[in-house]
Amino acid sequence: MTPPNGLRAYGAVTAAYWAFMLSDGALRMLVLLHFNALGFTPIQLAWLFLLYEVAGIVTNLTAGWIAKRFGLAATLYAGLGLQIAALAVLAQLDPGWSVAASVAFVMAVQGASGVAKDLAKMSSKSAVKLLAPKGDGTLFRWVALLTGSKNAVKGAGFFLGAALLALAGFDAAVWGMAAVLAVILIAIIAFLPPGLPVGEKGVKFSSIWSRDDRVNKLSLARMFLFGARDVWFVVGIPVYFQSILSDGSPDSRRAAFFLIGTFMAAWIIAYGAVQAAAPRLLNAKGRPESEIVVRAIAWAGWLTPIPFVLAAAAFVAGAPALWLTVLLVLGLLLFGFVFAINSSVHSYLILAFSGDERVTMDVGFYYMANAAGRLLGTLLSGVSYQVGGLPLCLATAGVMAGLSWISARRLRTA
Repeated sequence: MTPPNGLRAYGAVTAAYWAFMLSDGALRMLVLLHFNALGFTPIQLAWLFLLYEVAGIVTNLTAGWIAKRFGLAATLYAGLGLQIAALAVLAQLDPGWSVAASVAFVMAVQGASGVAKDLAKMSSKSAVKLLAPKGDGTLFRWVALLTGSKNAVKGAGFFLGAALLALAGFDAAVWGMAAVLAVILIAIIAFLPPGLPVGEKGVKFSSIWSRDDRVNKLSLARMFLFGARDVWFVVGIPVYFQSILSDGSPDSRRAAFFLIGTFMAAWIIAYGAVQAAAPRLLNAKGRPESEIVVRAIAWAGWLTPIPFVLAAAAFVAGAPALWLTVLLVLGLLLFGFVFAINSSVHSYLILAFSGDERVTMDVGFYYMANAAGRLLGTLLSGVSYQVGGLPLCLATAGVMAGLSWISARRLRTA
């Protein structure tokens, strides 16, 4: 049976997470396209997001303990509030600053945004474990719906960020998002029903480390999985598309913003839709945990060849070509489909592996590995694209996907 107010609390948590991820996606696209248009190199663009991912590692490692100590509602409110503050500070960016000063400033703001995102994520995912009815397959459906819908909303945020940058400019877009998020935070505080755990004063900080071999092996697979995505997603593909869509004129730059934002948004939205549908696509209802583990290993193996094929095509093409662009779009959509199944199965397994008493700590540890993968992917995205262009960028994604598959295979012995 669903706990008292469980469905209502799940709805409120989901709404808060949606609002956050809409702003998160918009902010990422705003920063990427704005600074790329200012002439930042791929490595400089990657640096803008590095502290965001470093903050995610630290936050996720400690957020489980913080939630256990102060309560899940408190960490959810803190995540939303910190994102509002980060947006307000980002609006103070001065176009007259040097490149070094601008990079340092945006890195710091993105770091605060990274802390905010992972507080909100850990709170929302842990709440699903505690609110879902037990033993009837609802947990997989609820976590798939939360994760899938979140990514669809984040995809809409990519398009929103690109559109706001083109139509309203950087400052107006940032202030507008901060204002809307503030209204949503007030509404969530006012209407979130009881049902989430309150803090426990006696929780030891040392409990953040996972002692479950399954959690550790799944976390390693998760790290490489998200590294494989972000190697091409963060810098490589957006910069490549902007280089072939824009000739440097204001009109072509604005058109490129819209086209790139639309593609990135469509990719994330489709990815989220597949995540939400994963329990049905896998026919997972009533299947034992061991069978879901076998499915996780198989889907990790199917992801690996896709970026290698795209890398080979980019290498053979040598220069931008229409057939290559079409192949990239189709290939990355296929990558997104397989990646979404992997991600959804991982999100279910971490909750299935975690007990109620340790869920915030295990989920925090797992998303620490997720953030480490994003950090690795972000860094390699800028470096690989600048050193070897699109072929090396995509080949690096293939290596990361292969390491995720190797790590997932070890779950059989956990």
